[in-house]
Amino acid sequence: MMDKILVVDDEKDTRDFMARALREKYDVETAPDAEAAMRQLEADSTIRLLLSDVRMPGEDGITLMRAAKASNPNLAVVLLTAFGSIDQAVAAMKDGADDFITKPVDLDQLELRIEKALKAHRLEAEVEDLRAQLDEKYGLGNIIGNSPAMRRVFRMVKQVARSDATVLIEGPSGTGKELVARAIHNLSPRAKGPYVAVEVAAISQTLLETELFGHEKGAFTGAVARRAGRFEAANHGTIFLDEISEMPLDIQVKLLRVLQEREFQRLGSNETIHTDVRIVAATNRDLAAYVRAGKFREDLFYRLNVIDLRMPALKDRDGDIPLLVGRFLKEFGGKSVSPEAMKLLERYPWPGNVRELRNTVEKMCVLSPTGQIDVDDVPDEVKRGDGKPLSSTGTLEEMEKAKILAVLDEVGGNRTLAAERLGISRRTIYRKLEEYGI
Repeated sequence: MMDKILVVDDEKDTRDFMARALREKYDVETAPDAEAAMRQLEADSTIRLLLSDVRMPGEDGITLMRAAKASNPNLAVVLLTAFGSIDQAVAAMKDGADDFITKPVDLDQLELRIEKALKAHRLEAEVEDLRAQLDEKYGLGNIIGNSPAMRRVFRMVKQVARSDATVLIEGPSGTGKELVARAIHNLSPRAKGPYVAVEVAAISQTLLETELFGHEKGAFTGAVARRAGRFEAANHGTIFLDEISEMPLDIQVKLLRVLQEREFQRLGSNETIHTDVRIVAATNRDLAAYVRAGKFREDLFYRLNVIDLRMPALKDRDGDIPLLVGRFLKEFGGKSVSPEAMKLLERYPWPGNVRELRNTVEKMCVLSPTGQIDVDDVPDEVKRGDGKPLSSTGTLEEMEKAKILAVLDEVGGNRTLAAERLGISRRTIYRKLEEYGI
């Protein structure tokens, strides 16, 4: 399909001449003045480029350009100007014109300038599309919510991402603290650098120091070679320290040095290693209370708490549950939820927050015998609405597993067919079988 351009000139012979010359390559429309041109531009959003004379009766070409760009910032603009108006045309480029060409018009030059302007705008559109895709995949697009509480989080993430300040993310378990940490990194100037996540509570206290800072060969029994730690791996990027409250006091001292001096030593080495890393930490505990109890160093707390970003519990996010449920339904098979079932989901306090909601939606997708999740498919504790777990823990998980295995048996082990019968994605059924050790 040919690109559409609009030629504007008050001299009929000139605009007709240019229109005839350009129609071999472009879909060309014409207008005699700025007023007519704006009507055409507003009526036809497929016009890609405006080619306009600068000097015309009524509104001139520069005024037209400003109005057109205000209406459509992606519109390419090339101006035609007499030799004596070059300064004016150059000034117009600062206001958004892509190029200008002097009269009398050299058609070869005109075609080159037009193609150059269109190519630049195509590239810009591709970059914006890629940026939008990356934001959806790695930025705030993965964090769902339109409640006032989440809008505050979005605003703060965008503000702090531009800086290099240390961030402490506080909030209950399951609220999406790591998603926010990733968004801060991926929206920051460090986005091209590494993002390294460390779950502090998942690493034994004896191994945490070497995990964070590395070790030299022979530093301890079993250290058969030098090993770089997570801080070295995160150089020029971001390190995310999850569950920072569980860090032992002796390791806290070493972390404080990294924050203060931007340097550390591998275990078993006297060599000082300098690091350029941004630290984002997270906790589901009251870290200030840990400081008062002597479980966390006060000086480290204040070093970490430069920017304090608090994640709201799901029960405090008015209106976000249907949005989250919609996202998870797409992820787990594309089923729908009846209005009655949705009311139950919205009424429940979700003590496990977004993580609990996601797991519940996945289980309902597996267990529901139809394409719509109804009240009967909602777990009993959610129906009760009190946030207390079932007395026989694991019942829902056992029902889910039994359902999947029964359907697999019916279809002779065909996982694709079983996924279709269950109304879930093949990816979900493969992951579930992996969890079951099958």
